[in-house]
Amino acid sequence: MAKRFGVMLDMSRNAVMKPAQVKKFAAILKKMGYNMIQLYTEDTYEIPDEPYFGYLRGRYSQAELKDIVAYCNSIGVEIIPCIQTLAHLNSIFRWEPFSSAHDTADILLVDEDRTYELIEKMFASVRECFTTDYIHIGMDEAHSIGLGKFLEKHGMQNRFAILRRHLEKVIALAEKYNFKPIMWSDMFFRLANKGGYYLNDTDLVTDEVVSACPKGVDLVYWDYYRNNKNLFDIMFDAHAKFGCDTWFAGGVWTWQGFAPNNSWSIESMASAMQSCSDKGIENIFMTMWGDNGKECSFYSALPALFAIRKFYDGITDMNVIKQEFEKVLGESYDALMLLEIPIDFGTARKADTTPNKYLLYSDPFLSFLDVIELGELKEEYIDLAEKLEEAAKQSNYGYLFESQAALCRVLAIKYNLGSRTRTAYKSGNKPELEALLSDFDNAIKALEAFISKFRNLWYEENKPHGLEVHEIRLGGLLMRMRTCRERLALYLSGKLPELPELAEELLPYALVGYRQGSGTPYFNNWSCAATTNIIA
Repeated sequence: MAKRFGVMLDMSRNAVMKPAQVKKFAAILKKMGYNMIQLYTEDTYEIPDEPYFGYLRGRYSQAELKDIVAYCNSIGVEIIPCIQTLAHLNSIFRWEPFSSAHDTADILLVDEDRTYELIEKMFASVRECFTTDYIHIGMDEAHSIGLGKFLEKHGMQNRFAILRRHLEKVIALAEKYNFKPIMWSDMFFRLANKGGYYLNDTDLVTDEVVSACPKGVDLVYWDYYRNNKNLFDIMFDAHAKFGCDTWFAGGVWTWQGFAPNNSWSIESMASAMQSCSDKGIENIFMTMWGDNGKECSFYSALPALFAIRKFYDGITDMNVIKQEFEKVLGESYDALMLLEIPIDFGTARKADTTPNKYLLYSDPFLSFLDVIELGELKEEYIDLAEKLEEAAKQSNYGYLFESQAALCRVLAIKYNLGSRTRTAYKSGNKPELEALLSDFDNAIKALEAFISKFRNLWYEENKPHGLEVHEIRLGGLLMRMRTCRERLALYLSGKLPELPELAEELLPYALVGYRQGSGTPYFNNWSCAATTNIIA
C-alpha cells in the first residue's frame, strides 16, 4: 500500500493557481484517495531578500504557502515543495542580480559562490513554509551544463562529474535545512544508456553507474509515454539497484493545449499502477504539467485522476469507476470526459496529437500545416460544441465546458479555412473566395467569444499573472484573422493585384524531429504552430 499517492501541480508555466483553488483541489483529491501534493515552483515562490526571484510572475508569498500547507495538513494531505536547483530557471536569468549564477540557457553556474548562496536561500524560504520532511530538487534536463560561462572560466571538464559535484553540494544544503531530497532519475540512467532514459535491460545499470549516485537522495522514475507493464517492471528493477527509495511519477496529460488527454493518461497509467503495486512502490504521484503556457485546467483531468487511483486499488471495471466517481464528486464521469475530445480529430486518438492547439493558432495565409489531410470536421466540432454547452448546464464546472465549447465553435470554421482559401486562390475561383469572406467574419466572432470564455476560466482558477501571454497569442491571432480577411477583400475588389502568401507552394510536412509515418504531428509549442517566422 502506498504511503504517498499524490499529484504534482505545475505552478511555473504562466499559471499560478489561487491559494483558495489549491485548497479546493486538495480537498477533492482527498475525497479520491490522494494524500500528497507537490507544488512545482521554479521561481514562483517568495525568497524574502531576492525581490527579482519570481518578479511579476504571480509567485506565492510565504504567507500564502503557509496557509496552503496548514489547510492541507488539517485534511491529511502532505504538501511537498518541488523546486529547481540546476536547470529550468530561465525566467530568473533576465534579471541582472542572477547573472553571476548563470552558466548557459536555463542552467545555474556550478562551483560559483552566488549559485549556492541562491540555492541555500531557496531551501531556507521553503523550510519556513513547509512542514514535510521531503523536497523535490529537480536536477533534470541540464543538457548544456558546463558549456557556457563554466567553460569560459574552467575549461572543458567531464560534464557528468560537474553534475555529480553540484548534486553533492545541493544534498548537503537540503540536509542542513532538515529536508530529505528526491530528484528525477534520468541523469543516472542516461549515463548507463548512451543518453537514453528507458531501459530494456537492467544489466545496463552497472556498479559504476550505481556508485555515481551520491547517498542521501531518493530517485524519481518518471514515465508518461508507455503502456506496457513489462517495461515498467524493468525500470523499477533497475532503480532498485541504487539502494534508495524509488518514487514513481506518472503523467496525467494536461500539457497538450486547451484540452486534457484523459484517455491516454488512463490507458498508460493502468499498466503503471499494476507495476507499482507488484513492485511495492510506496511513493506515487501524477505529474500535471502546463508546458508552453498552461492552457488546460487541472479540473478537466479529474476523471483520469480518479480512475488511476482506482486502478492502484485493484478496481478496473470502468462502470464501477464511473458510478463511484459520480457518487464521490457529484459529477458525470462521461460528461467530463467530453472535455478531452478537442485534442483529437476525426477518428485519430494518439498521445502525440495537438489539433486543438495547432488548428487554432496556425496562420490562415501562411500555415505549413495546411498540408495535413484532416477530412470533414465541421459537423463533428459543431456537434461536440452542442454537447459541451448542454453539459455545462449540469456541472459545477460549467465554465470549463463553456470554454471548450467556444473553442470547438472556432475550430468548426477555422480548421481548414487556410487550405480552402489557398485552394480557391490558386484555382482562380473568385466566387468561392467571396463566400469565404463570411467564414472569416464568423471565425473572428467565434474567436472573440472563445477569448472571453478562456479569460473567465483563467480568472476563476489562477492569479491574473500569465494571462497576458495568452492574450498576446490570441490577440495576435485575432489581428491576423482580420488582416487576412482585409487582404482577401482588397484582392477581390481589384485593389490588390495578387496575394503572394497564397501563391506559394506548400511543401510536404518535414519539421525537424517529426517521425515519418507516425501519423499526426505534435505541436505543443505555440511559436512553432503559429508561423515559420518566429525563431524560438
